[in-house]
Amino acid sequence: MSILAWVKKKRKQELLINNSSISKQELEKNNLEINNSNDNALWTRCDYCGVILYIKHLKKQHYVCIECGSNLRINSTDRIENLIDSGSWRPLYETISPCDPLKFKDKKNYPDRLQEAQKRTGFQDAIQTGTGLINNVPVALGVMAFDFMGGSMGSVVGEKITRLIEYATKKGLTLILVCASGGARMQEGILSLMQMAKISAALHIHQSCAKLLYISILTSPTTGGVTASFAMLGDLIIAEPNAVIGFAGRRVIEQTLKEKLPDNFQTSEYLLHHGLVDLIIPRSFLKNALYEIMNFNRQAPYKKLGYIPEIN
Repeated sequence: MSILAWVKKKRKQELLINNSSISKQELEKNNLEINNSNDNALWTRCDYCGVILYIKHLKKQHYVCIECGSNLRINSTDRIENLIDSGSWRPLYETISPCDPLKFKDKKNYPDRLQEAQKRTGFQDAIQTGTGLINNVPVALGVMAFDFMGGSMGSVVGEKITRLIEYATKKGLTLILVCASGGARMQEGILSLMQMAKISAALHIHQSCAKLLYISILTSPTTGGVTASFAMLGDLIIAEPNAVIGFAGRRVIEQTLKEKLPDNFQTSEYLLHHGLVDLIIPRSFLKNALYEIMNFNRQAPYKKLGYIPEIN
């Protein structure tokens, strides 16, 4: 080990000791190190305040920093565990896989990018869909995976969401979609943009015809074509605190308008103030809040009976 590497290691150890209750002897014995890119790492650093956090405790706190209260990035599997009753999750459409209809190539071939993302995440594409219970209330849930190519919406994401909506409609289930995406997937061109209309059409049947509830949950970031379609079509739109939500990028809007935008522009608080979001709910309260919303909707008086139209 070089002298520079040894100094860096000692600095990391001192940071761990100063920001935790672990002793120096325990640290040296277990050779704990900070590694944000390692799935087996025991420690991580807050992106906002820089404090060192023990991942096991952070997971219990729903990945909310205990020092500054900021929401750290959370993967789709942990989101499902936080929302769905233990043992009740039943995945749907896991085997649907993307292809390369446009033979797209940039710095890498599109199939190579897909294989890398699939190997890294263990998913076929950028969303998990299935059914489960929230405090014993059955729901159809879709959770986007931002760690799979930025949660971009390709043909598989659109197909899985559409099938989930149709399943929820047939079974009379409340639909919940947790959005985290950079927008449409450029490697699939117009095919990715077509998913916006396809999902919106399925939602129209679910909401307007079948009279069933759809709740959209916006996390950071929710941008591009996802924002322009199903993310903003919820009967109730819920956002996490300080989530980045928008369509075009901040710089593009500033250059177009020739104006300086507010510092909190495209945050969930800004959108709530301007009427684009209905509620901002912290992660720790989200599961119980969803249960209360669904229970209130179920007991609402004068509900109209819906129907499922026949489509040839």
